[in-house]
Amino acid sequence: MTLLTADTVVQDADRVLQDGAVVVVDDRITAVGDRAALADAHPDHERIDVDVLAPGLVGAHVHSVQSLGRGIADDQELLDWLFDHVLPMEAGLDAAEMRAAADLAYLEFVESGTTGVVDHLSVDHAGEAFGAAADSGVRARLGKVLMDKDSPDGLQEDTDAALAETEALIREWDGACDGRIQYAITPRFVVSCTEACLRGCRALADEYGVRIHTHASENQGEIETVEAETGKRNIHWLDDVGLTGEDVVLAHCVWTDDSERALLAETGTHVTHCPSSNMKLASGVAPVADYRERGINVALGTDGPPCNNTLDGFAEMRQASLLGKVDALDPTALPARSVFEMATHNGAKAAGFENVGRIAEGWTADLVGLSTDAARSTPIHDPYSHLVYAAHGDDVTLTMVAGDVLYRDGAHVRMDAPAIRERAREFAAEL
Repeated sequence: MTLLTADTVVQDADRVLQDGAVVVVDDRITAVGDRAALADAHPDHERIDVDVLAPGLVGAHVHSVQSLGRGIADDQELLDWLFDHVLPMEAGLDAAEMRAAADLAYLEFVESGTTGVVDHLSVDHAGEAFGAAADSGVRARLGKVLMDKDSPDGLQEDTDAALAETEALIREWDGACDGRIQYAITPRFVVSCTEACLRGCRALADEYGVRIHTHASENQGEIETVEAETGKRNIHWLDDVGLTGEDVVLAHCVWTDDSERALLAETGTHVTHCPSSNMKLASGVAPVADYRERGINVALGTDGPPCNNTLDGFAEMRQASLLGKVDALDPTALPARSVFEMATHNGAKAAGFENVGRIAEGWTADLVGLSTDAARSTPIHDPYSHLVYAAHGDDVTLTMVAGDVLYRDGAHVRMDAPAIRERAREFAAEL
């Protein structure tokens, strides 16, 4: 039983409580209210004091297993970046290296306030990343990547073998760690997947009730390739093969036309906006405001370290808002509250994490506390402005998932941070 107290409790995109407190019992929030009153009512609870308490961030599109490639392919066009650098790196990672990469990413998630992720892994050694997520304490929806067409050596698979391995991993991992670990079927993207593979992904998703997570319409070269091969625009082809719907999370969706956007809205498909990645790879600017106006659920993701180069969700919120404003030439576009909701509750909705992303009674205790000691944290006129425009991941002093403290005052509870960083450095030196 824990009593979390804060000068400011940001409950969600609409509610802020000053001098507040949150009571956590097991994995649930059981009370939210006045700090003094709850402290008097629960004198026996362990007390943790923070300056700002907020829902944990949910990264709705990440690549944990790419973390050893941070900085190896800067200043590249997307398809060159992917096929000449990142995919060959993935193909060369053995099981131990894959585990080291995933451990490093989950270490960064924990210490920068990301409590939940939708993680797009690689073709081989996916179980290593599942193990890293399980051991870290982070809430995660992960999946082995499927690639059965036009893929580099070491990554291209037989269609039936890829689907069979996916099914085995679903049986092993979906619902593990008391439901904290969940499965996402993750075909890489249309360019590297046959129709049979994509339809097989839908069949497995329907059979096991898991989500589908893939890349879509990130780059103009990608959509030109898809249209040349299928005769259809990317989103329409995905819809034809069953990869739209309320159980589908599509990363990027930068280049979509009006009919594709209408289809995303009609089917309830989730979109993950990755502004830093899209800017760094010069892919373009996703039409986030239009998506939101159509009622499409838009979440936020950092993408992978080779195209970001950080997994800091607070930095991603800032990028999302500023990019939205300059794209629209409108300073009112994508205001702080909207972006905060995208990074918390919208991300949880996309991931299928129930009762996550808000601080409310009965909701799951996935929470972060931040310090306001830094000069850039003074003054705080508006907590949403602070969290989106001024805060950094290194302001985080507390990370809690399902009521368990994973990080507190610079110390990891579950993870051996020095050992993970050293192991990652050793393996990265061999890339």
